[in-house]
Amino acid sequence: MSPQEILDQFGPREAMEYDVVVVGAGPAGLSTAIRLKQLNPDVSVVVLEKGSEPGAHTLSGAVMDPRAITELFPDWKERGAPLLQPVTGDQVLFLGPDDHKTTPDWLVPGCFHNQGNYVISLGAVTKWLGEQAESLGVEIFPGFTAAEVLYDDAGAVRGVATGNLGVGKDGQPHDGFQLGMELTAKYTVFAEGARGHLGRQLIERFQLDAGRDPQSYALGVKELWEVPADKARPGLVVHTAGWPMDEHTYGGGFLYHLEGNKVTLGFVTGLDYQNPWISPFEEMQRWKTHPAIRAHIEGGKRIGYGARAITAGGLLSLPKLVFPGGALVGCEAGTLNAARIKGSHAAIKTGMLVAEAIVPALAAGRSADELSAYPESFEKSWLHAELDQSRNFKQWFKQGNTVGALMTGIEQWLLPKLGMKSPPWTVHRKTPDHERLQPAGQMERIDYPKPDGVLTFDRLSSVFISNTNHEENQPAHLTLKDAAVPVAVNLDVYAGPEGRYCPAGVYEYVNEGGADRLVINAQNCVHCKTCDIKDPTQNIVWVTPEGGGGPNYAGM
Repeated sequence: MSPQEILDQFGPREAMEYDVVVVGAGPAGLSTAIRLKQLNPDVSVVVLEKGSEPGAHTLSGAVMDPRAITELFPDWKERGAPLLQPVTGDQVLFLGPDDHKTTPDWLVPGCFHNQGNYVISLGAVTKWLGEQAESLGVEIFPGFTAAEVLYDDAGAVRGVATGNLGVGKDGQPHDGFQLGMELTAKYTVFAEGARGHLGRQLIERFQLDAGRDPQSYALGVKELWEVPADKARPGLVVHTAGWPMDEHTYGGGFLYHLEGNKVTLGFVTGLDYQNPWISPFEEMQRWKTHPAIRAHIEGGKRIGYGARAITAGGLLSLPKLVFPGGALVGCEAGTLNAARIKGSHAAIKTGMLVAEAIVPALAAGRSADELSAYPESFEKSWLHAELDQSRNFKQWFKQGNTVGALMTGIEQWLLPKLGMKSPPWTVHRKTPDHERLQPAGQMERIDYPKPDGVLTFDRLSSVFISNTNHEENQPAHLTLKDAAVPVAVNLDVYAGPEGRYCPAGVYEYVNEGGADRLVINAQNCVHCKTCDIKDPTQNIVWVTPEGGGGPNYAGM
């Protein structure tokens, strides 16, 4: 049965009405809800979260700039916010295959200086934000996916509907079936994170990206290690460029020492890469073998794994933030500052700004219109100024890593010394990430080393420690527009890139009776959204699975 047929048979759906519905209990969504309640405790607010709890699906490096959270909660230290490890030192390394060069501190661009910031688990901070929101009277519904945008007769957003529960792989309701709910509101705020399922639909429907550069993404693959006490350097922040990336592939590593003998490390690969033989997961594994990285974790134990797409296009790719009845915040919109490798402070700030636009609108009796005060205040904010300074960052790297590094130095180091707050030039690009992939026969094949199970690992053992789980008897949430395209195009032209760009072993080609077919192991999916972004024909569409499914990150 199709979703509409199910609704026709079992409907109507139960409806609940609020002043504001927030989709996504990440830093942006929870900050929206918190600020709404701070400004007017009588505003009714509900937050939907597809994970089992706030923070379960949250993944980031992360080094946090505390500026925004201090604006939200000036007394966050007294409240027990888990910002526990101040940054104690920065290193920026340029790696060769076997050696490295350390950038002198005086030459390190300002965007890589982290004095006053904190090495954190963003999942822990998100869980704490959820507790603060609930203490203010915000309703949080974990394990509920926002599966559908609801529109009124005039075409404005009027809320969302949650996904049905208890639908089998065959599309038929089974024992335990439960129809989704409608959550309606005067305004709906979308905070799903990078490449949000509903946000993507809204951007297309309202043409929010008209006149903007195409959005650009990267994939971050991350691990959490427990290391021997003599290797622990709490607060040390390390960023790397160079090996194993080639000149024309954007990528770099991060390694942060947390408290408690923990090290969080990962590798970011730009999803605008051209060579279909590249595997971001394997690039991260071989990056760990470099002597400069191995030295931090050798003798330790890997205790966590995850992966997530990053919205990295910056200010020039930022869509219009508002539309009739709602708004985009945080990484749903793309406010991460790729030059600083930070997005949580931007997410919190945009959540606050949209709340500060909603409360006066509600007081004036408005609903379902455009919250123009939100983008207006954003353009006057410190966040906009910060993003404006970095607006060319990703664009320069499209021209090669040497040009990217040189121009980043000029824009982030030299110009500020000359008293210039932002570059006097703007660099645009026109090609979306998925169009950059070249035919496999035209690119150099990459043969990655086999994992040793000690320092380097395979995908399936990695997914296992991400605590990923999905109800197996449900329709696949990784859908194909045309089932013939994977073999006819992706396999034939690009040598089946799905099996390499997915960091979770979801996609594999099998040959049965002399015929190839694509197998989708949806139960492995860590919800990184890479397939939805990088598929060269845009044939793969990620939709929401049953609520609560996916990873359950701990300490990430």
